[in-house]
Amino acid sequence: MTTAYLTHPACEEHKLADDHPESPQRLEAIQNRLIAGQLMDFLRWREADSATLAQLNATHCPEYVASIFARAPEEGHVALDDETLMMPNTLEAALRASGAVVKAVDMVLQDEVNNAFCAVRPPGHHAEYDKAMGFCVFNNIAVGARHALDAYGLERIAIIDIDCHHGNGTESIFESDARVLYASSYQYPLFPYPDPGASHDNIVHMPLEKGAKGEEFRAAYKRDLFPALEAFKPQLIMISAGFDALAEDPMGQLRLKEEDIVWVTQHLLDIAERYCEGRMVSVLEGGYNTDATGRAVFSHLKVMTGL
Repeated sequence: MTTAYLTHPACEEHKLADDHPESPQRLEAIQNRLIAGQLMDFLRWREADSATLAQLNATHCPEYVASIFARAPEEGHVALDDETLMMPNTLEAALRASGAVVKAVDMVLQDEVNNAFCAVRPPGHHAEYDKAMGFCVFNNIAVGARHALDAYGLERIAIIDIDCHHGNGTESIFESDARVLYASSYQYPLFPYPDPGASHDNIVHMPLEKGAKGEEFRAAYKRDLFPALEAFKPQLIMISAGFDALAEDPMGQLRLKEEDIVWVTQHLLDIAERYCEGRMVSVLEGGYNTDATGRAVFSHLKVMTGL
């Protein structure tokens, strides 16, 4: 299998406070681990383009998008909410992050590669239609999914969110769109404090209690997600690949191990092989212990490359 690896140097130039968990060191740790493990030699590296205004406006409120451009500072910082800051390089990083997912979708749906991973920041799954939230400016995976719907006429896209935190933004954007199945496993209660009973036809909630380990994680996927995917028969699978559900992560209290990441990646890849010719796009979300995130991405990509 051929796997694309999409990123851009601008994503490392979005620098918040020195002790901020959403740091450029996250991408550095991933790349160092891929190089050390000699996996980078098997990936098709591509620099991300910037998302266009049309692509952003198709997903987000145009007035919100315009406000982000208008508020981008030349120096200092601007607070979009209590946790989400813009610095002088944030706008380009956010444009490249969303643009990476658009390009990954193009590469996969045009059969240039089998699957793709987007190593980007700022993350995106908390960004709602008209609001920044939780370190997220634009909803990267939603922008890519909307592009797949609009540009390629897909009728069934599954977005699977494995982050420790529920992807409220992605759910809110697609909750009324039956073409998208959105499923999220997450620690509950924990930011952003979703309603764990909010599952309906195209939304699957898989709340996990504090301290939950791989057994509970796997049971939720077997019980709630895999049957839904088999019934949905996706034409494209997309993963909001947050790695803060790992036991070492400081931002949550789930206790997953690398083998749990391998397990869920393999199962999703198998479903992709059955229903969508293996087409899968994975997008970095959370993961704030840099060593653990680097190792987990390595394991995730090793499955995706078939090595």
